[in-house]
Amino acid sequence: MPKPIATGKVTPNGFSTKKKTLLLLTMVAPGVIWLLLLRYLPMFGIVIAFKDYKIYTKDPSLFNNIMHSKWVGLKNFEFLYKTSDSLKMIKNTIGYNALWIVLGLIISVTFAIMLNEISNKFVAKVHQTLMFFPYFLSWVVASYFVLAFLDPTRGLLVHLQQSWGMDVTNWYNDNKPWPVILTIANLWKNIGYSTILYLAAITGIDASQYEAASIDGASKWQQVRYVTIPHLKPMIIILFIMNVGKIFNADFGLFWNVPMNSGPLFPSTQVIDTYVYRALMATNNVGMSTAAGLLQNLVGFVCLMGANTLVRKVDEDSSLF
Repeated sequence: MPKPIATGKVTPNGFSTKKKTLLLLTMVAPGVIWLLLLRYLPMFGIVIAFKDYKIYTKDPSLFNNIMHSKWVGLKNFEFLYKTSDSLKMIKNTIGYNALWIVLGLIISVTFAIMLNEISNKFVAKVHQTLMFFPYFLSWVVASYFVLAFLDPTRGLLVHLQQSWGMDVTNWYNDNKPWPVILTIANLWKNIGYSTILYLAAITGIDASQYEAASIDGASKWQQVRYVTIPHLKPMIIILFIMNVGKIFNADFGLFWNVPMNSGPLFPSTQVIDTYVYRALMATNNVGMSTAAGLLQNLVGFVCLMGANTLVRKVDEDSSLF
């Protein structure tokens, strides 16, 4: 007697399990292909960090150049710690990122809570849009906004200093104010994105919890402290871990465009990314820039794993993985 053909279980909507699985895999396929082509396939190029990369005129294809370039080991990594500016650029990179992680967390959570308290929906939407809009601007555009304030001849702050009888500051030759300027520029551009994420989490909180807290006599501050913040805790920790993983990477667009590549500002604006780019333009050493990128990502991976391990020991449910 012939065996019956296995058709698979039938789901309530009439699809077999196999067909449903195939449909789901089809939906995921574009994302998987994108991930493989743009994230994993280029990892082959990591080998350039250990080679004296040269372009061969007979066959200038990437694969041929990599295969025939001389192996130099860790030589491409030496410039990061042998140069006299290495300590300064590493200090700037880590210092700025650490400061912005803390400020970004505090300010964005505060703004999200404040926006959530606005009862007029139209006013709330306007505020959200105005805060989120700078995130879509490039640093090239943002740098001209900064220039409008700091231009040595026609800047708004320069005119204010002149009208008040103060000494005019040559902002693009004085590096001391630039940590503050860069911090303001970074927060202005990026704080809206984080605020919207936290606001979305707040709107997902069950309103009955606030009603119960209000009935128990909790003030607005107590409701924020004992209802809102605990619900935001998982998202705060996830974003914190992800930002720690990028602590050795600087925002190239910010540090390159906003200071207008002014040499006197390098003590405050020189970071790993801008230094590597300038070195690449001067030496055309692709292996060196690849080595810097590899090192940045390795350090970021270690920091991410360390932060996640620390969080997992304190609160396992809030860790990223």
